[in-house]
Amino acid sequence: MRETGRFAPSPTGPLHAGSLVAALASWLDVRARGPQARWLVRIEDADTERCLPGMGERILRQLADCALLPDEPPAWQTQRTAHYEAALARLQERGLAYPCGCSRKDIDEALARLGQRHERHGERVYPGTCRDGLHGKPARAWRFATEKFAGGEVCFTDRRLGRQCQDVSREVGDFVLRRADGPWAYQLAVVVDDADQGVTDVVRGEDLTDNTARQILLQRALGFPTPTYLHTPLVRAADGDKLSKQNGATALDTGTPAASLAALDTAARVLGLRPATATDCTGALAAWVPEWRDLYNSRP
Repeated sequence: MRETGRFAPSPTGPLHAGSLVAALASWLDVRARGPQARWLVRIEDADTERCLPGMGERILRQLADCALLPDEPPAWQTQRTAHYEAALARLQERGLAYPCGCSRKDIDEALARLGQRHERHGERVYPGTCRDGLHGKPARAWRFATEKFAGGEVCFTDRRLGRQCQDVSREVGDFVLRRADGPWAYQLAVVVDDADQGVTDVVRGEDLTDNTARQILLQRALGFPTPTYLHTPLVRAADGDKLSKQNGATALDTGTPAASLAALDTAARVLGLRPATATDCTGALAAWVPEWRDLYNSRP
């Protein structure tokens, strides 16, 4: 299989310093594997309520300003609904997906009865209320039946963080595949997209490490191959939290070649690469490729 990596931003805002780190890392990882490898860009716009008009196109322009050009035309999740529907149908046929009528309030109340409390920003572990039926409630979402498929911990070796394990049934519960308001859940969409695009190596931010075990379960359930994973360091805001659009991350300035090179140079330093000595983005990227190969053992 042809080695393939991807960058998959959500168009809820323009690229910021944190998202450029993931874009640069995934691009370098592919280029370090040689000319036969592919770098793809996928605009993850399945959550249409959160996505902003024109933002996907703006992200693509910012990437181009930094000389980060995909090898194929970008994919858009809103054009792939039929693929997600087919995957959900396969899980339903195998009894691995079931309808759920619980709201977040219902789940919190059920957890409270069990003596558990949902911490703010923490995982809301689904207690399995609707596994044996909706009990008269209308269906609000579809969930993956982890207890039917998962046996104990799911483990994988991250190329930077080492061995990672998660007991999905105990630590997450039956997670959502399609939400009550219609959009496809990230977990299902990303698994289907990666499989359809032949992605062999996923390079993304460390904040997504916790999602990986769930995605591996879905890959196994759907008969898809599991890529390798490398989760990159996060850019932190002043308060120590992950820099994100939600906590005021400013848009990258890529309005001039000098600004684009400065943005790339800052991202490279987060990844442990040496400062750029080239005078343009193309030259800086070319110099970082062998350095990335040495750091992360990506051999062509």
